[in-house]
Amino acid sequence: GLQPLVEHKNSHNVDTILVTLDEIYNGNYFSVQGRDDAEKIKYFIKDAIEQWGVKYVMLVGGRHGGVATEKWWCPVRYSNLDDGSDERQFLTDLYFSDIYKYDNGNATFEDWDSNGNGVFAEWKMMSKDMLDMYPDVYVGRLACRNNYEVQKMVEKIITYETTTKNQQWFKRFVGIAGDTYPDDSDPYYEGELATEAAFNYLDGFEADYVWTSNGKLSGEDDIINAISQGAGFLHFSGHGNPMSWATHPPKDDSVWIGIDVTKFPKFSNDGMYPVCIVGGCHNSQFNVSVLNLLKLKNLKTIYYHSTWSPESWGWWMTRKFGGGSIATIANTGYGYGEPGEDCLEVRGRYMELQFFRSYAEGKDMLGETHASGLSYYMNKFPPMDDRIDCKIVQQWELLGDPSLKIGGY
Repeated sequence: GLQPLVEHKNSHNVDTILVTLDEIYNGNYFSVQGRDDAEKIKYFIKDAIEQWGVKYVMLVGGRHGGVATEKWWCPVRYSNLDDGSDERQFLTDLYFSDIYKYDNGNATFEDWDSNGNGVFAEWKMMSKDMLDMYPDVYVGRLACRNNYEVQKMVEKIITYETTTKNQQWFKRFVGIAGDTYPDDSDPYYEGELATEAAFNYLDGFEADYVWTSNGKLSGEDDIINAISQGAGFLHFSGHGNPMSWATHPPKDDSVWIGIDVTKFPKFSNDGMYPVCIVGGCHNSQFNVSVLNLLKLKNLKTIYYHSTWSPESWGWWMTRKFGGGSIATIANTGYGYGEPGEDCLEVRGRYMELQFFRSYAEGKDMLGETHASGLSYYMNKFPPMDDRIDCKIVQQWELLGDPSLKIGGY
């Protein structure tokens, strides 16, 4: 279980306590409040901040079945923001991170339901919840589906934090990208520009640009080989769905080059795990399940969107045994980007870069690196002013340990 991780964290002066859902629901520590399980956990986190001074919260547990109604080892919150697509809901763990709203300087509980109608994070034609959205505690999730995955993630995190320091492989940055929005009149290869801009934030690293334009990205083997050498940071910028990530060669939108989850067993970077940042739709839509194929009415949609993947791309990348990443930050819903000249200044690619900006400023605890990136984005693009910006922030999911020391101890 998680006990070895608790002991490891405590040995590095990150005071850690393991709390079970039953202990929360039974009021073992604090009195129980909340309309549903997710809200009970959020109130618990508020109490833990105020009574224990908690800075990091790691939610452990993903989906474990259920067809008509999903079943979760650890509860989730769906945002009810309607962006005009066919996606009426998407997962957001930011809900568990944004504990307070401020009313004339007074901090009160932020329930993400300002109109009180029981529909959380709502933004529809007629109704809109006004949300604070700024993180108050650093949250990440291990979306484990069974005890074996828990055990393997614990081993991975301990290995990373105890063996990474001063290793040459950590100083590698791998950028995997191409021409995200090919157009004859558009000279910009958006994904490649994003990975280059990310690398430019890093000091003392060397870059391996696996791009379609430089010939280093012509197929999945190029991705497998680049990752298998190990890296401190791995940045994909392109397109995705829950099973795969892909991009285009320059000015050719008919050709897709990328990698899907069936190839992940080939990653051989054992003990050399990067933090992985992914620009693309749905790569961390961690509610996907083979059981979705049983919803036969929607079969075409489910198949097209690959929501029948046994596990999402981002989580699979993270929990891959003997390789893959140590953590993955990616979207739970549709990604958004701007083609052309301004591609790095707005939307999803701007968000991708804020992580690297935060790290460059010396924020090397993963949850803080992630959360301060969210704050930088919101400072520039207030989320209550634009529903796409709002969604970009809510769906930027950290699958990993928020108390991870990037680069190890």
